[in-house]
Amino acid sequence: MAPVILGICLFVFLLLALSLSLSLSLSSPSLPPSLPPPPPPFWGLVNSAWSLCAIGKRQSPVDVNTSQMIFDPFLPPLRLSIGGKKISGTMYNTGRHVSFRPDPVQLVNVSGGPLPYSHRLQEIRLHFGSEDGFGSEHRIDGDSFSAEVQLIHYNQELYPNISEASRNPNGLAVISIFIGPNPNSFLTRLLNRETITRISYKNDAYLLHDLSLEDLYPETFGFITYQGSMSTPPCYETATWILIDRPINITSVQIHSLRLLSQNLPSQIFRSMSDNSRPLQPLLHRSLRGNRDPRWQPLSYNIIESGLKCIS
Repeated sequence: MAPVILGICLFVFLLLALSLSLSLSLSSPSLPPSLPPPPPPFWGLVNSAWSLCAIGKRQSPVDVNTSQMIFDPFLPPLRLSIGGKKISGTMYNTGRHVSFRPDPVQLVNVSGGPLPYSHRLQEIRLHFGSEDGFGSEHRIDGDSFSAEVQLIHYNQELYPNISEASRNPNGLAVISIFIGPNPNSFLTRLLNRETITRISYKNDAYLLHDLSLEDLYPETFGFITYQGSMSTPPCYETATWILIDRPINITSVQIHSLRLLSQNLPSQIFRSMSDNSRPLQPLLHRSLRGNRDPRWQPLSYNIIESGLKCIS
């Protein structure tokens, strides 16, 4: 009987040690990751600060069932305001995402739509799959896309920075743009061969200049919005999601280049960054609102309003 009890105790000890190691490697950027991060279903178990990932009721991403969407005629168009025609910033391989962070002196703000406050752009993330047609975090009527661009903004009227905003109500606004199989001029600049080869491994970074953010947005005023969370730990439920209702495009060469990016350092075994999306979360009792009457024919309207002054 004693060997059995000893074996059980040893198993429990090893399990606790593994959980602690995973938690430290994910929550402490200064520590070298000796183990791969846990899959999303375990986020709420390895770190108590991430409990919302497991027990939250307003989690993201979701599958948008358009038959359940409520047409809201009082939702105004989105307004994008840029302090200058072009932006610069740094592109990173974070080990989980391709991340573009604009130069902080170039203020890019979004307002209108479902947002009662102006929100400042902090980061652009890319989610993509290992196969064409799969890779976006959100789905529309069960259909996935090859990739999804997420523009993450924080409420700069109420909070001094994204860290404070992410923990508090009305803190974040995430504009999601789906990606199809044809070229887009903004992504062509972002994902050209020279850039991609500079961020092949985790912690690589590359500075980019003179990007036209307007080129990233499709020509449509339509969107669907709901209240949710960030799709990465700690999964705070403070995000207003805005899903643009028309995709942009990417070439097969560009999506293939993304799949060659590694989650790991050069000294570690190659692990593709593709399929870096969180599984779908239940919508539960949340509402889906849209600003386009589904009875109308599709309309073309650019949500970028040229000439707007930057909100300081």
